[in-house]
Amino acid sequence: MTASQPGLAGVFVHESACVDQPCQIGTGTKIWHFSHVLAGAVIGENCVLGQNVMVGQDVVIGNRCKIQNNVSLYTGVELEDGVFCGPSCVFTNVNNPRAEVERKDEFRATHVRRGVTIGANATIVCGVELGAYSFVAAGAVVTRDVPPFALVAGMPARRIGWMSHAGERLGPNLVCPRTGQRYAEIAPNELQEVSEGQDT
Repeated sequence: MTASQPGLAGVFVHESACVDQPCQIGTGTKIWHFSHVLAGAVIGENCVLGQNVMVGQDVVIGNRCKIQNNVSLYTGVELEDGVFCGPSCVFTNVNNPRAEVERKDEFRATHVRRGVTIGANATIVCGVELGAYSFVAAGAVVTRDVPPFALVAGMPARRIGWMSHAGERLGPNLVCPRTGQRYAEIAPNELQEVSEGQDT
């Protein structure tokens, strides 16, 4: 069904999902079975929230993001446009939680930049930044900032290669096999796209 609540025109909300008000959800977004959007959340246009997704208070999600099943986005998480969150990936917002200690004033921000892919069952520890178009392998545990275009894997996650804008692993020539886009490693842990005619 398409939501009839104020401010949700053009948004699909499954009848089993719960959307608290006030919140902001862009046109074309779909919210599927048993998901819960808390008041204060901001979700962009043309996003897909799979089954059993929780979007916490004041979480910001950009346009064209895809959040797969069983993902919780806690207060402090911000996703820019085009982010893919794989099934059951995990975000945190406190470094040292205890059930008996109140730490809501210690939430740490987690910034996920444009075009990032996070694999299934990966864990993103709060306070880190995932650089644009980086790629977190399934099951990885990210404990520190990830550079743009980096492919990281392991526990804790380490860079094992580079990924292109189109999501293809780059070989030694740093040319995307899908699009032909060229890249240049300008520092040991820094990659950038090469414009046509630009020297590398």
